[in-house]
Amino acid sequence: MKRMFALVVLLASGIALSASAQTPSAPAAPSAPASPAAAAKPTKIAIVSFQLAVSQTNEGLRDYADLQKKFDPKRKQLQAESEEIVNLSKQLQADKVKLSPADQKSRAAAIEAKKKQLGSEAEAAQGAFQQEMEKDFDALAAKVYDVMAGYAKLQGYTVVLDVTQKATPVLYADDSANITEEVVKAYNEKSGVPAPPAPAATAAPKPAPQPSAPPAAH
Repeated sequence: MKRMFALVVLLASGIALSASAQTPSAPAAPSAPASPAAAAKPTKIAIVSFQLAVSQTNEGLRDYADLQKKFDPKRKQLQAESEEIVNLSKQLQADKVKLSPADQKSRAAAIEAKKKQLGSEAEAAQGAFQQEMEKDFDALAAKVYDVMAGYAKLQGYTVVLDVTQKATPVLYADDSANITEEVVKAYNEKSGVPAPPAPAATAAPKPAPQPSAPPAAH
């Protein structure tokens, strides 16, 4: 993904023309003072948590919620299969005393096959979820970047560093230089996407099997 901005410095050089060996050279004209426009522009640096900004936009929160809804039927299916395996395992333990070794082995093999099948389905679902999430994120990130670039230019920043990128480590930065919240606000205003409603308070759900993934990333 493209990242920001490099300061460009233009260097001017003069070429002295030599005079004839028979004639003394003319004195050099005094250099004119640099105009304010030609003076070096002071560096103004900002930092941003770009991945966080993308994921916390109203559009990012909405897209992630929609993606979770899309995969919810698959999640429930995997949860039901997981509960079935647990129940079959408990039943096998309870019936061991009255089962022959061959029957025990047969039922244990059937349970193991279900476990492997569940693992394959969960892995495939997780991969599909992750792929769609990254696709949505990349598309949104390109739009958020454009807004961020416009905001930085408007505010006079010459450099913006992404603090989530290991390639550009920021050892120290004052909080006043952090424009993450401003970028989120600027993008929300441009997109016009309303903030998602606050989730209703519910009882803590039981742990669910995969797929699951945090909102932002990338």
